[in-house]
Amino acid sequence: MNNPFFNNNGPFKLRDILNDLSLENDQNNQDQSIIDIKDLQNSKSNEITFFHSKKYKTAANNTKASYCITTKNLQNELPKSCIPIIVDNVLVSTSMVTAKFYPDSIYDDYDNTVEEINKTKFNDKVEFGRNVLLGKNVSIGFNCKIGHNTIIEKNVIIENNCSIGSNIIIRNTFIRNNVRILDNCVIGKHGFGFFPNDNKNLRYPHMGIVLIEDDCEIGCGSTIDRGSMSNTTIGKNTYLDNQIHIAHNVRIGENSIIAGQVGIAGSSIIGNNVKIGGQAGISGHLKIGNNVEIAGGSGVIKDIPDNSKVMGYPAKNIRQFLKENR
Repeated sequence: MNNPFFNNNGPFKLRDILNDLSLENDQNNQDQSIIDIKDLQNSKSNEITFFHSKKYKTAANNTKASYCITTKNLQNELPKSCIPIIVDNVLVSTSMVTAKFYPDSIYDDYDNTVEEINKTKFNDKVEFGRNVLLGKNVSIGFNCKIGHNTIIEKNVIIENNCSIGSNIIIRNTFIRNNVRILDNCVIGKHGFGFFPNDNKNLRYPHMGIVLIEDDCEIGCGSTIDRGSMSNTTIGKNTYLDNQIHIAHNVRIGENSIIAGQVGIAGSSIIGNNVKIGGQAGISGHLKIGNNVEIAGGSGVIKDIPDNSKVMGYPAKNIRQFLKENR
């Protein structure tokens, strides 16, 4: 789904973007308007994207973007319809352009728009505890409950029959029907995205959202970061145990079960019907197939195909692991 929350300050002329990147204005179409920045898969004509790793070669080959921030070594992977913008550091340059389009997506200070729920239109529509605060642009469906000391900050949509526990903070999130979020969770805040640049850390804008599909449960003390450019997604009927961290842009499929203290790094994709044991760690930018089982304490550092069972560090086929560790 498209992001319904952050305002796009575009369009911008190509020359303005090149100037911001301190690049020579040698393009013939400097007056071309660029309307948005998106990832390789979702970008369209008159939009700009980025390509920084051969891991995304297939997506780069098929991108519909008119322009792409990339390197000299990768530019030939782009279709002829996509004009490369050559830079030294793709991710830093992409961060600068994203901040130009979405300046309000960089930081997450406290939401000063919140007010007590009993002073809002939801006073008679929602069952709630003490000290519940709501921000602007919040929508809550019927038969929902909100526990004590919970803050639903700006830009949150909660559909029907949802239970939101106590001491929770939610922002920039779309929660569908029949979802249970247990106590002490933080959902939809800025992800851990920054790049060292000239002896300082450049904070990466996060203009994606968190999307939690129907019939999910999020355990106590869990943190789900919103997406940077795409969305962080929890699929239907997926259950997360306590103290789990889901980083930005992670996509978890349907009917999955993830035990306590699991960490999933940014932009990894988890398939359907996946089971992950407690304290397992999954590195970023990986693809975990459908029907995969990952034993507790495992460290996953490469893609796992469908119907696999793995354990250990680095995680490997469970039969191979047991054979090597008799």
